Amino acid sequence: MAKQNMIQKEKKRKLLVGKYSKKRDQIKDSIKNAENILEKIALQQELQKLPRDSAPCRVRNRCWLTGRSRGYYRNFGLSRHVVREMARECLLPGVTKSSW
Repeated sequence: MAKQNMIQKEKKRKLLVGKYSKKRDQIKDSIKNAENILEKIALQQELQKLPRDSAPCRVRNRCWLTGRSRGYYRNFGLSRHVVREMARECLLPGVTKSSW
């Protein structure tokens, strides 16, 4: 189980990404359409004034059951430990634990 403060921090990041996504996209579009370099620099500084955690690349995928961030399977939204346990108990449709 992950620490609760890390899970809460990830939730806060996801909220900030949603809150600032339109503003971030507008600034990036205006940077692309800017004509001179001074205008681009000013817009880039405006982009840097946004909170760091509002950038989508800072969001980390976490297991919805345990909160573990490493060994994350996107297909299930679970970590590798939980996928293995659920596959063994036949809780994941179409997934069987191999044995030979």
